[in-house]
Amino acid sequence: MKYHVVIVGGGASGLSCALMLASSRGRGWQWAEDKRYLLLDKGGSDLNKAYLKNVPGLDPILGKDLLEKIRKQIQDWGGVDILEEEARSISQENGMYTVNTSSGKSFTAEFLVLATGFHGFNMEGLELQVVENTKSPKPGRVMIKHKDFEVLPNLFVIGTLAGLSSHFTSCAGSGVEVACEILSRMAGKRIVIHDMPEED
Repeated sequence: MKYHVVIVGGGASGLSCALMLASSRGRGWQWAEDKRYLLLDKGGSDLNKAYLKNVPGLDPILGKDLLEKIRKQIQDWGGVDILEEEARSISQENGMYTVNTSSGKSFTAEFLVLATGFHGFNMEGLELQVVENTKSPKPGRVMIKHKDFEVLPNLFVIGTLAGLSSHFTSCAGSGVEVACEILSRMAGKRIVIHDMPEED
């Protein structure tokens, strides 16, 4: 099945990326209206075990509740399919990326975003440079080498897999940053989405 963007991983960075992409819809941008996005998630985010008390602007909240809240925001915008699938391999051909899952499904997209966390990376196919995540307080955590979050043309890495600190705001911010870059490439101009309150 073909999508415009496939995101692998549904933690803070992956969900934030999906939310920003989805929020490009309904703004009168013809180039954005037909875009379809896919997020593959096995529900293994470390946020499921967290209790967040130092996220700017948020009252203390369980990580699992925050994840569910962001998923609801994404569903409200539409355009994003969220599937409980495990990505096993990645291939690239003619400028398109194909992600194959453990259940035998294949998904193709022009843009691929990896957000699987820093516990390890064992997807087969492409030769990506996996190194130590030096910003992790625990040993044995990994990251994928990149430049400005881009590993290969239109293949991005975000969150702790990009070598960031394992805090919600750091990871979420990287997802938003990459989504803005993808939207800008789609539009052919710089895109940053800001919403304003409706006037009475």
